[in-house]
Amino acid sequence: MIVITSDHAGFSMKQSLVKILNYKYSFIDLGTNSSLHSVDYNDYAEMLVKEVLAHKLFGVLICYTGIGMSIAANRNKLIRAALCYDCESARLSRLHNDANVLVLSGRIDLTKSAKILNTFMSTRFSNEERHIRRVAKLTC
Repeated sequence: MIVITSDHAGFSMKQSLVKILNYKYSFIDLGTNSSLHSVDYNDYAEMLVKEVLAHKLFGVLICYTGIGMSIAANRNKLIRAALCYDCESARLSRLHNDANVLVLSGRIDLTKSAKILNTFMSTRFSNEERHIRRVAKLTC
């Protein structure tokens, strides 16, 4: 199960990702529901963080660059939101950092974004002592 949300600038990407990947994943879509009305990304990141933590799910945030959503989500010490622009950063964010939220830019090609999401979801945390130690320091 994946919780997904976007602001108005990420709406089209969110809709497309859900449409092409719904055969593989179940999504909880928290909105927004239009690209026509400007919304504050902070509000949507906060909604997603609450769902991810309450239900121990993975999350996907999408805004124009991904930067604003990353900053907003990472304000919570239990969230490890990774802004990924390629499959390698998605893989390493899970393998080394145990990221629980993927952040995407709405400007990236849809096919590439789908591959990034698949990589993120299919990669497991390494559970190596050095990575466990480092991740634990993030929650202090």
